[in-house]
Amino acid sequence: MVRGAVSSDPWGRVDETGTVYVRTAEGEQVVGSWQAGTPEEALAYFERKYEGLVVEIGLLEKRVRTTDLSAKDATAAIEHIRHQVDEHHVVGDLAALSARLDKLVETVESRRESAGPRRRSRPTRRAPPRRKLVTEAEELAQSEQWRSAGERLRALVDTWKGLPRLDRKSDDELWHRFSHARSAFSKRRKAHFASLDAQRETPAR
Repeated sequence: MVRGAVSSDPWGRVDETGTVYVRTAEGEQVVGSWQAGTPEEALAYFERKYEGLVVEIGLLEKRVRTTDLSAKDATAAIEHIRHQVDEHHVVGDLAALSARLDKLVETVESRRESAGPRRRSRPTRRAPPRRKLVTEAEELAQSEQWRSAGERLRALVDTWKGLPRLDRKSDDELWHRFSHARSAFSKRRKAHFASLDAQRETPAR
């Protein structure tokens, strides 16, 4: 059993309760719980999951560079991987994965612009729906209705994907705000449940 043992490496650690953490720029994040095997096995398991994301991103980068993968499909694939990165269920350099995904977004946007300049012909008319989504996402980021707000944010992502593109500058600015709101909510939710877990594990005096 892992309980009572600890293990650590540059990107994560396992505490005496079997809780696995990943180290990020914002501090430690809970990855999951491991109750069978050694702490080293726990870290190795979640590090393999990280390597799986590295491979997945690499394959997507290759597809974007060498195939006619549509911007819509590429964006959906990027968001699928980004969601896994944001959920912190792996142990590794998450900032490096996020940077690669951001670069992929830039590449996809550049290809979209060169392939369809007419899509940017009416940004003023198209802008309000995206701004409305951003405003709602920023409001939800402050919510403590963890389940309903989380479900609504996921729905907003699907809605976002279906809206026409704007000019690159406007779209990048709105997406940055939208993504930041989602990340902020995710961090607050994780901190909330980590605090509850800590309270439950504290022996009663």
